[in-house]
Amino acid sequence: MDNVTLASILESGMLIAFGCAWPANILHTLRHKSVKGKSLAFLLIVLLGYIFGILAKLIIGNLSYVLFFYILNTVMVFTDLVLYFYYLSKENKS
Repeated sequence: MDNVTLASILESGMLIAFGCAWPANILHTLRHKSVKGKSLAFLLIVLLGYIFGILAKLIIGNLSYVLFFYILNTVMVFTDLVLYFYYLSKENKS
């Protein structure tokens, strides 16, 4: 196994590990219908990090399976961000 393949496997592992947290986070928001304790800054920073990762893969032309995990995580963080604003507006009305 060459170093590029090993690096891709390890990068995928990191993305999968981080990605496992997002469904739980989204479900928590949906169950509690509240964003108390959530940090908008954190969500935006993480989203920006995933976007940078996607852009890096596109720039170097590395369109491997790792890109899928970046996109999947980005979609989940974006979903959490949409829920954040949705429930924040409901909380501000009450």
